[in-house]
This record gives sequence, structure tokens and C-alpha cells, in this order.
Amino acid sequence: MYIIKTPKVIRKLFPNYLWNKSRKKPYVYFTFDDGPIPKVTPWVLDTLKSYDMHGTFFCVGDNVRKHSKIYNRLIAEGHSVGNHSYSHKSGWGSDVEKYLDDVELCSSFVQSDLYRPPYGRLKPLQAEAIRHQYQIVMWDVLSGDFDQNITAEQCYQNVIQNLKPGSIIVFHDNIKSFVTLKEVLPRVMEYCQSRGLSSKGIKYNSVKKELEIA
Repeated sequence: MYIIKTPKVIRKLFPNYLWNKSRKKPYVYFTFDDGPIPKVTPWVLDTLKSYDMHGTFFCVGDNVRKHSKIYNRLIAEGHSVGNHSYSHKSGWGSDVEKYLDDVELCSSFVQSDLYRPPYGRLKPLQAEAIRHQYQIVMWDVLSGDFDQNITAEQCYQNVIQNLKPGSIIVFHDNIKSFVTLKEVLPRVMEYCQSRGLSSKGIKYNSVKKELEIA
């Protein structure tokens, strides 16, 4: 079970996490978790380029180690990157020190001060330690592209019914999600363009300023 639209009460409980960006600007923020991998990430990059949009890739360190050319390409094409741990550990099921070691190992391959926990799961002590080095980036719209029990149309509706300016939207550049992602991502981009919206990468400095204002 998962929640498509992050409730306000959750966002208020964790005010130091980034859930969305400015609602006053004509941008949304597509994010892609779990890559880079050869069968999916290059297609995502090609699709973003064809619509003149940018995204933020929360990369698994071991995948960057294995597929550094793809990682270098997404950097060269102006996309943002974030740490998504080295081995995609769930914080809830991990010892605090071992989890933090995994995040640190990822930092050897992913140079970023943004962090998104796999599955969105963090223990309080893990979060407190990570916040000293990273801005923790969550989301306000979870596409559900990973859910093999829903259709591509349902995934598309998950996004467009909840998307608004400033939304941070989660997709996945992994094998499990690819069949759905291939159908949904271009349609979401076209929907955004029809409403005067584009996608940008998340930058730490702009995040910090917005949190300070809030």
C-alpha cells in the first residue's frame, strides 16, 4: 500500500524535508529513483531531451559504479542528481550505523547534497545524521509506476490529478517500472506543456532559500 498524494499532516510532521517547491512558478520537478541502468535511463534522458525538460535522478551508488557512462551523460545534459544510498537499503530495517555507512559509500560515486531514502523510509536517528550533510528530498506526488497491479492509464491519472506547480513527482528508472513509464512519462510531459509547465532539476541552493523563507 502507498499514498499517491502526500497528506499535509505528514509534511507538517517533517518540516525539514523537502516535499514540494514554489507553487508560484511554472515548474514541476520530475524525479527518477533507482538508476542508472542501461535499459531504462538512456530512454528517460532521450525523452526529457525531446521535450526540453530536466529532471533529478536519485541514483543508487552501485548502479553508478557499474554504469558510470550513463551517469556522466545525465550530468553532461544538465540534470540534477541525488544520493539514493549505495545498495538501496530500507532505513526501517537497517542498523543506524550500517545505513549511514551505505549512504556514505554512495557519496563516493554520486556527488550531491540531496538525499532521498529508498522507499521514503528513515529512522529518526538516521534522518538526524543525514540532515547534517544533505537536504532530504521527498515528494508530494507518487506516480505508482512500480505498481504492477495498476494500468498505465491509472498511473497517468495518479499524476495529472494531483500535479500542480511546484510538485515533486516520483518516477523510477528501473526495469520493474519501465513498461508503465514508457507509456506514462511522455503523456505527463505533454500534459504539463499544455498547461504552461516545464520540469526542472532540483538544486540545493534554491531548496535552502525556499526552506528559509517558509
